[in-house]
Amino acid sequence: MSAMDGLRIARGSLEATFLPDLGMLGVSLRHHGEELLALPGGLAGYRAGAVTGLPLLAPWANRLGERRYEVDGVVVDLAGLDLSTDPNGLPIHGTMTAQAGWEVRRAEAFALAARFDFGARPDLLASFPFPHTLEIEAALVQDTLAVTTTLTPTGDRAVPVGFGYHPYLHLPGLPRADVRLSLPERRHLALDDRSLPTGESVAEPAEDLPIGQRTFDDHYALSAGSRLALTGGGRRVTLELGEGYPYGQVFAPQGAEFACLEPMTATVNALLDGGYPRAIPGSPFTARFHLRVEDAA
Repeated sequence: MSAMDGLRIARGSLEATFLPDLGMLGVSLRHHGEELLALPGGLAGYRAGAVTGLPLLAPWANRLGERRYEVDGVVVDLAGLDLSTDPNGLPIHGTMTAQAGWEVRRAEAFALAARFDFGARPDLLASFPFPHTLEIEAALVQDTLAVTTTLTPTGDRAVPVGFGYHPYLHLPGLPRADVRLSLPERRHLALDDRSLPTGESVAEPAEDLPIGQRTFDDHYALSAGSRLALTGGGRRVTLELGEGYPYGQVFAPQGAEFACLEPMTATVNALLDGGYPRAIPGSPFTARFHLRVEDAA
């Protein structure tokens, strides 16, 4: 199977396509035949290390503040490793972008599952020496794409958990400025000029407002079951956070016709700041989110 073949699942008004040969990237989510995923940079950009579509970010989402971290006495030095970096030179979005090696375990009309053996890759273990497997299951249930990710330790040490997803969403035929962004009650986690947490936060009430001319690159602590949504043009796309996702990021840069609602298992820079969950041997870690798509007035 070539990267462009992909695996397509469909049910009712929804269909989704993933590329197991190219990082298990979600490249399409269609509702009534209209595309809801943006692909800035296309597949060529993704192969070069940029993110697009619906990508898994692992073993860390977002960025690290340094090229050195320590977990349970294991010191990891990232100096000299070829990693994706942000404009400040900080390692960003982990190492799973565009990775080949996903094994399709199940492919059905409504659901698919694929597995990646991270522990079998010495090149990946160089920057994250915690052997584990990752399994992604994508399923269509009524008006919802459900994505379940399970991390299973395969060595004798606990694995710090920091993965997330970065869905690039857009509502067809509608300028992003006219899209309404709904956010739940949350804690807004302050970021410094390198987009790293300062340790400060403020509680914010729920809101439902047009994006307008606002831009976002904002980090939030969220309660279980939180919902973030984009509404406009007769359609609503809702990110519903299930188990394992207590944090999220909203990204909507100036001039872009997309907005990203990003589920995260840990905070930005968690491998340095701590506070991440752990998957211990014999006890996998599972996280779930849903993208619900509905007709809306």
